[in-house]
Amino acid sequence: MLQRWQHWNRKARLWLWIITLVGVIAALPLGINRMKMESTSKQVEYVFDYRDLVEIAELQARPKAYLEEQLKNMKYVGITTMSLYESSLRELQQAGRLTYYSSKDAALLQSQLEPVGQNFTYILFTGEREEAEIGPIIREAFDRAGAVYRPWSFGGRNGLVIERPLQDSVLKPISFDPITMDTLRDAGFHILARFTDRVLPYEEEEVDKQLAKLKSYGVTRILFDGDKVKGYTDQQESRSINSFASLLNKYGMGVATIENLKKPQRGINKLAFITNYNVVRLYSLSPDDAMGMTPEAIADRFLLAAKDRNIRMFFLNSSAQSSLEKSAVVNSLDNLYITMKGEEGVVQKLADAGFPSSIAEPFKVEHPSYAKPLKAVVAAGAVALIALLINTFLPGLLIPVFLLGLIGSAGLYVLKGPLMEQSLALGAGIAAPTLALVWVMNRIYSRTEGNQRYVGGPDWPLRFSAQQGTGMDSGTTAGNPSGLKWIFEGLTVGRRFGLAIVWFIVTALMSLMAVPFVFGLLNNVTYSLVLEQFRGVSLLHLAPIGLTAIYVLLYTGEAPIRRLRKLLSTPITVLMVVAGVAIAAAGLYYLSRTGNAGTTLPFEKPFRTFLETTFGVRPRNKEFLLAHPLFLAGLFLALRYRAAWVLIIVASIGQLSMVDTFAHIHTPLYISIIRVFLGLGLGAIFGIILIGVWQLLEGAYRKWSPAWKNKVSES
Repeated sequence: MLQRWQHWNRKARLWLWIITLVGVIAALPLGINRMKMESTSKQVEYVFDYRDLVEIAELQARPKAYLEEQLKNMKYVGITTMSLYESSLRELQQAGRLTYYSSKDAALLQSQLEPVGQNFTYILFTGEREEAEIGPIIREAFDRAGAVYRPWSFGGRNGLVIERPLQDSVLKPISFDPITMDTLRDAGFHILARFTDRVLPYEEEEVDKQLAKLKSYGVTRILFDGDKVKGYTDQQESRSINSFASLLNKYGMGVATIENLKKPQRGINKLAFITNYNVVRLYSLSPDDAMGMTPEAIADRFLLAAKDRNIRMFFLNSSAQSSLEKSAVVNSLDNLYITMKGEEGVVQKLADAGFPSSIAEPFKVEHPSYAKPLKAVVAAGAVALIALLINTFLPGLLIPVFLLGLIGSAGLYVLKGPLMEQSLALGAGIAAPTLALVWVMNRIYSRTEGNQRYVGGPDWPLRFSAQQGTGMDSGTTAGNPSGLKWIFEGLTVGRRFGLAIVWFIVTALMSLMAVPFVFGLLNNVTYSLVLEQFRGVSLLHLAPIGLTAIYVLLYTGEAPIRRLRKLLSTPITVLMVVAGVAIAAAGLYYLSRTGNAGTTLPFEKPFRTFLETTFGVRPRNKEFLLAHPLFLAGLFLALRYRAAWVLIIVASIGQLSMVDTFAHIHTPLYISIIRVFLGLGLGAIFGIILIGVWQLLEGAYRKWSPAWKNKVSES
């Protein structure tokens, strides 16, 4: 019965490998469709925060003249767009549209005593145009708040008295300043409108008027100020996000999302979905970076963002700072102008790289009819690959695991499709590199110990039963009761090197089988726009290492249960404790370097810049400097020295890192392909160098070591 089950299990392994390969092939058209989508948006837009400019101008001797001059400078260096916020009394005063006073200040202005029991807001417009254009939007804002106001004038200027405390009045959001919009349009700037969700309750008619007005000024995209989108607060009561999205569609407007926020703005996913993902990604350069970074560093950062992260809008911030050294108030505008202009400036550098300056456009997303059926095939292939991994460590369960995987995936797809896709992508991402390393360990074992084994170990239960019955281990010999050989003879240096090269290539290809499952399952534009993110990155970085270590320690040579018993009965020494602490510390450091916010060493950023400028695409340091060279050298050494098998465990870092590269869905697919194969090529070169260095050291040891000479003379 056991033999018959093993027979069916062996046949199932073959069919599951076929299903896996079919899944890989089915994912390729989905990858091609993604690459086509990624090529539809190349224009980049340079945006400056107009509020920052007004605040800087306010500190100058002649604010209005300074502001006009800077607008000309910005247009000249290539800034195309100004970001304009919804107004407030404070911003309108900074822009020179009005002045406001408390009851006490208004009394002093009129040389009167302060009114007793009164704390109102007094407003004076600076001219007739301001009264005509700013007055209506102020009245609308305070009508919405239910405030009482009346006309007021002083010194030949008209205004309002609002029966609200000044501290409260300056916090009230007011619609966009029409005079500023006229100024920016006349200066040739595009406008990026910044909405908040602080205007409550949400009123569709008023928002419709706002968007119609913005459309007349050529606004095509909006950016949200704060941690939520317009309409989020009232969504449950009035479905206001749906209303706002419909109005955006009506006026042909899209939205921008800010990169690297701690939390996504609430409601952005729903809004993006209803607007058919009329979304572009925006990178914001902070005031500190604008002041402290060199023009070359900013240009390199922008180029990397456009090329590697699909950023299509660059938001420039600035601020005024007091400088004791210069005894003056300084700002970063001159540094930004140098950064933007010139042959090595941002605009030209990005244009040369294929990202011309224009109005940012969203990706054109196509939904071909073949996408869903192919995705189902890809999902089945991922389930098969995961089942093969489980069978490697728990032989005999292949068929039920595969069937349960199919049923569970179907159920999870009905309940929550994205979770199913991410779970299968993560499982495939762990399975492929682990199976690749298991395969290569079996090849090493067959060439050294001589006991041929296969991925999944279909004959392991039979061999385990025989060993239990005889009390012998598979590697036990009369001359070596422990069954362990530490040095293997028989293979020449040339043969070892040839096998190492072939196995290095085959293992990499097997690991890369996970890649089509990642981009095939996570092919939604939400991942490219980082509205959805691939989950389980830490698990992807740890699981293949741990599983490979378990396989090397427990599944090579004797029954895993027997070897586990030996390990558990081994006395713990101080050396083992120290080694465990060192491994744990190395693991924590390794995890701290994963992800977009990973820590880096001081010299790494210049080195990364060097790689980027040299190759155009930066390979991952841990791949070509560490994991791949050690893997190739480890394969070469493992055919002679058992202790070198531990290098296969270290090599798993490189195999999983290749898969993880493609888990960064916001990186264009062709960039990830170049990055991985560049890392493999450079890693192979460094690995060959390591092998050469080892051979020289080993030759010197054999020639000069007394211990070796004694061994030769004794023989």
